[in-house]
Amino acid sequence: MFLTSILFQTSETQLSFKKMKQDLLKISLRQNAIYVPNEAIVKENELLTGATFTFVENVAKNGFSFSEPLLKALNNASYRYKIEILKTLDSVLGSTNNWTPLVRNWSIPTGETRFDHLVTWLANIKVLRNDPVKTLQCGHIIPENTFPLERYNGCPFCGKPFVFGNIERYGQTSKLKVLELWTDEDLTQYFLSLLQAKTALDATQIDSLKMLLKYLPLPKTTISMKETLVVVIDTLIEQNQSDKAQLYLSSPTDILRYLWYKKTGFLQIIEPKNFVKKVVPPSNKFIFLNGGGTTILEAKLQIKLKYTRAECLMVATWLNNLELDIEKICEMMHPKRGMWVRFIRALRLPEYSKKKGFEKLAELLDVFYNQLYNVWQGNVNNYRLKCDTEKTFGLLKQRPGLFARSLFANMLWFGPEQAVAEFSQVIDKVPARLVFTLNMYAKNYFETNIQRSVRPLGGINKRIAPNPLLKIYSKTQLESMQNNIEELCLLAVKKRFTAVLNNNKTIFIDEQLFNMPVAIGDRSQTIQDLPVALMGTRFPVEGNSIRLFMQWGKDMPAQHLDMDLSCNIAYASKTEYCSYSNLVATGCMHSGDIQSIPDQIGAAEYIEIDLDALSKAKAKYVSFTCNAYTYGNISPNLVVGWMDSKYPMHISETTGVAYDPSCVQHQVRVTQNLAKGLVFGVLDVENREIMWLEMTFSGEVVQGLDYKGVQALINKLSSKLNIGDLLLLKAEAQKLERVDTPDADEVYDKKWAIDSAKVTQLLVD
Repeated sequence: MFLTSILFQTSETQLSFKKMKQDLLKISLRQNAIYVPNEAIVKENELLTGATFTFVENVAKNGFSFSEPLLKALNNASYRYKIEILKTLDSVLGSTNNWTPLVRNWSIPTGETRFDHLVTWLANIKVLRNDPVKTLQCGHIIPENTFPLERYNGCPFCGKPFVFGNIERYGQTSKLKVLELWTDEDLTQYFLSLLQAKTALDATQIDSLKMLLKYLPLPKTTISMKETLVVVIDTLIEQNQSDKAQLYLSSPTDILRYLWYKKTGFLQIIEPKNFVKKVVPPSNKFIFLNGGGTTILEAKLQIKLKYTRAECLMVATWLNNLELDIEKICEMMHPKRGMWVRFIRALRLPEYSKKKGFEKLAELLDVFYNQLYNVWQGNVNNYRLKCDTEKTFGLLKQRPGLFARSLFANMLWFGPEQAVAEFSQVIDKVPARLVFTLNMYAKNYFETNIQRSVRPLGGINKRIAPNPLLKIYSKTQLESMQNNIEELCLLAVKKRFTAVLNNNKTIFIDEQLFNMPVAIGDRSQTIQDLPVALMGTRFPVEGNSIRLFMQWGKDMPAQHLDMDLSCNIAYASKTEYCSYSNLVATGCMHSGDIQSIPDQIGAAEYIEIDLDALSKAKAKYVSFTCNAYTYGNISPNLVVGWMDSKYPMHISETTGVAYDPSCVQHQVRVTQNLAKGLVFGVLDVENREIMWLEMTFSGEVVQGLDYKGVQALINKLSSKLNIGDLLLLKAEAQKLERVDTPDADEVYDKKWAIDSAKVTQLLVD
C-alpha cells in the first residue's frame, strides 16, 4: 500500500497535511527510523548535495546519523521535507524548551542551608528587621549573609525563575544513534503489527496506533487484544461507522470497556471507586474546593453517566445483536454488575427494549435483573472450598486461560501433582503469552522470602507477601514445583514451534537480543518519543557520570507548579537522598528547586551522578524518581530521562543550562496523571548499567519511596524471558542452525526487535 492515495483522503476529515507528516515522522522515530514517503522523493541524484551535507550536520548535533539507504533517500527528498524532519527532532527532543535551572553552574554548591530559608522566612513576615540585600521580582526579601544571589537565576526562597538561557552545547555525545529508512510499506507493516499484537500495547504503541488510524484505512485483519480493539472501535465511531464497530464486538465486556474508556481514558475497566482514588491525590481527600488538583467531587462528576439518544440507540443495538446466548451474556456482565446497572439506566435500555426488533434486549434485561443465571466463578469457588477436585478441575478446564491464571494457587491448595496433571491436558489451548508468564514468574511465586511486585488496575505498584500456603511445603517440594512448571511450559512452547512448518535451515540471533525482554505484562504508561525500550531493558553507562533531567510546564500558563527531581541512593545498610531538601549527597549534585513555572516555556531540574564517588562509597543502587509536591499528580507532558556520554558534559557557567539532546540515552513523557511519584530508572553502580523501569508510588517526596518495592519490581523484570532465549527455543524446536553472520535464512537483529508488537508474533497460539 502506498500513502500517495491516502494523502487526498485526509482533506475530507480536515486533517492538516503538515500535522500528518510530523505525526508519521514521530512514529517512525520511535522505531529508530525516519519515514520517507514516495511523494517526498523529487529527484534522483547519485552524489550527495551540499544541502544534504548541511542537513546531516544539523541532525548529528542532536545525536543521530543515517544508514546508507536512508541517506540516499533523504538526498533525493524535497527541501521542505528535510525541514519537517528537523522540526520533528526539535519537538521530540525539546530543543526549543526552557532548560534553565535555578542555580548557575550548579556543579559548584551554593552553600545554602535550612537556616538560610528560616532567616529569609522570618524577614519576610517582618519578624527580623535586618536590611535586605535585595527585594526580588517575586516580592521576597533576601537578608544579608544568606543566599548568594549572584548564583541564582530566580528566587532561592520561593523557587520562581526570572532568567532563561538557551542550550549552549550540542553534539557532545561520543556515539551517534543510527536511524534506518522507513518506506510506505514499512509504515503499513508497522500498522498491521500493532493491530495483530498478541500482548497488550503500551502507551507509546497506543499513541502511535491512534495516529495511524487517523491517516490510514483500517485493514482487514484479526485483532487479538481487547485494549487494541477499543481504540479501533472508538475510531470507527468517530467516523460515523458504528455498524462496522458491531463486527468487532463479541461480548458485553467489549461494550463496557469501550463505554468506560470514553469516560475515563483508560483501556482497562477500572472500578469507579478505584478511579477516584487514582485521580484524587491523598492531600485532596477531604478538600472539595481548592486551587489545584482534582477533588473527590470533581472526580465523581467526571464519571457521571450522561448519553444522547443516538448513543443510547447505538449501545442498545450492540447488545441486541450479540450472538451469545442470553444466559452467557448475563454471566459475563455479572462481575461488573454494579457498573452495568448504572449504564443500563443512563443508556435508557429498558425504554429501548420495549421497541420492536429489540426482543433479545428485553429478555436479556429480564434475566439480568432477576439473576436467572449461574456464575461460573462462583461454582469454582464453591467446589474449591469443599476440596472437590473433580468438579473444580472440570470447571477450570472449560476455561484454560483462567485455569492458567490460578494454576500456582491451585498447586498449593490441591497439591502440585494433580494440578499440573490436569493443567497439562489443556495447556495447548492456553494463549502463548500466559504460558510464558507462568514460566517467567514461577521462581518468584514459589520463593518463601521474596515479596512480589504487582500493580492492580487503577492503582500504584505494591508489594505483596508470599502465599501463606508456601509454609506447609518444604524447600525441596517448592523447587520441584518450579521445575515442573518450567518443564511443562517449555515443552508446550516447543510443541507449538514444531507444529509450524519451516523450511529454513539457519538462523542469526543478535547478541543484543539477550538483553531485551519479551513484551509480556508490565506495560508502560508513559510515552517514549525517542527509540523505544521495553521495561527491564538495560543501558550500559559509557562515561563516569549520569545526568538526570526533568522538564515540565511547556505550553502552560505561569503558575505555582512544583515538580521535583530526586534520587534514592541505596547502600547495604542505609539509604541516602538527593532532592530539593538535600542538594548535595554522596556522588550526587542537584541543580536547585524550581517551584513555579514561567509562561508557556516550562522549567527544568537536573541531578549529576558521579559513578566513581558512588563506587568508592560502596553504594549499591541509585533509583531515579520524580515527584509532584503540589496538589495533583505528576504534571501532564512532564519529560524525564537521563544523559550519558563518554566525555564530560558541559554545564553553563552563566545560566546553568546542562541539556544536550545528543547525549540523551533515554527519556519518557507523562501524558496522563499517574501518581504522586514515579521511578523511571535504577542505576546498578557495580555493573555500571541502568535498568529502565516504571514504578508509581504515592509519596510526594522521594522519602516516600519504598525501596523494597523497587527491588521486588527488579526481581520481577529480571525473571522475564528475553527475546534471544525465545529465539533459541524456536531454533531448537525447528532444528535451525544458529550462525554468527547476518546472511542466514532467518535474521533477527536489533532493527527487527525494536518493533515489540512484531516480536509478539513469535508467541504461537
